[in-house]
Amino acid sequence: MSPNDKIMKKLLDSEKTDRFRKLIEQSENIVLTCHVRPDGDAIGSTLGMMHLLHSLGKRAIVVVPDQPPRVLNFLPGIKSISVFTRHEEYCRRLLDEADLLICCDFNKLSRQDAMGEVTGAVKCKKVLIDHHQYPDDFCDLTFSFPDMSSTCELVFRIIAAMGYYTEMDLRSATCICTGMVTDTRNFSVNCKNPDIYEVLMKLLEKGVDKTKIVKEALLTQSLTSLKLQSYAISEKMEIFEQYHGAVITLDLKELERFKYEKGDTEGLVNTPLNVKGIVFSFFLREDEDCIKVSARSIDDFPVSQMCEDLYGGGGHRMAAGAEFHGTLEECRRILIEAMPRYKGLLPQKLSKIE
Repeated sequence: MSPNDKIMKKLLDSEKTDRFRKLIEQSENIVLTCHVRPDGDAIGSTLGMMHLLHSLGKRAIVVVPDQPPRVLNFLPGIKSISVFTRHEEYCRRLLDEADLLICCDFNKLSRQDAMGEVTGAVKCKKVLIDHHQYPDDFCDLTFSFPDMSSTCELVFRIIAAMGYYTEMDLRSATCICTGMVTDTRNFSVNCKNPDIYEVLMKLLEKGVDKTKIVKEALLTQSLTSLKLQSYAISEKMEIFEQYHGAVITLDLKELERFKYEKGDTEGLVNTPLNVKGIVFSFFLREDEDCIKVSARSIDDFPVSQMCEDLYGGGGHRMAAGAEFHGTLEECRRILIEAMPRYKGLLPQKLSKIE
């Protein structure tokens, strides 16, 4: 075993990876799925594994709860994805016919909304690959590493540990690298473990164009998206200097005004963190059925605890979210009134907001 192989296999239970490999070998019809409102990590991990399975001669397809954001349209294979909210009957049939279901980037069936009940009822073997805290026990085999930068990094490590790195092609590597890039904001957060750069190097060796991924997934916006985000920052961002926090709210009328499409507010919650002195940022977006809460922070401030305490959500310590079933103003009020309770968790040395 080479030094590189040893690095790739670190942290993984060889018994589990052997079981996973046997499940793949024994299966012909494999379905991969992820959480609702899929992001780069969710789509990257499922498509990345799908391409790998195709290289192994398996029939594999991705079924997602709802439409992926259009910024990911550059990913190879994205047009083959089946969307549950658009073709429910067809997606149900695919799940019923599967002899292996691979669940990526979600820790609870509720994270799939209406599709979660269908996923839970599938009779075939299920495998979970995820990096969120406190996974439910709904799969036969679970790979859960909350400290991992992304589910895509975990998928790569599992592929390497199963001995399939040589079978990984450029399409698979591109999808996996996209998830790593988006979940780490181009390797600026959630990547303290230096081994992540070893993973990146192995992906680049496959011919991945990281510059293109960053441009397409992180930097490119539609004109309406740019206008919406500019409006959100200039008109709807509130700064709470005494708590070093920022809150952005957008209601349905504002979204309609800017012809909102899924993905148009991607990354908006991170923008206030570019201001010196801002430690945490919340974005509250009104959807048809709930208020979507997104939270990000720096300096190890636990926005996951805030999301869990206030809205029953969770996630990673510095990247979390939730869904609130009430009005946008109620959601905002709960957050603002709770800020004093978390002031003691702020870093001791704080910069003045400039």
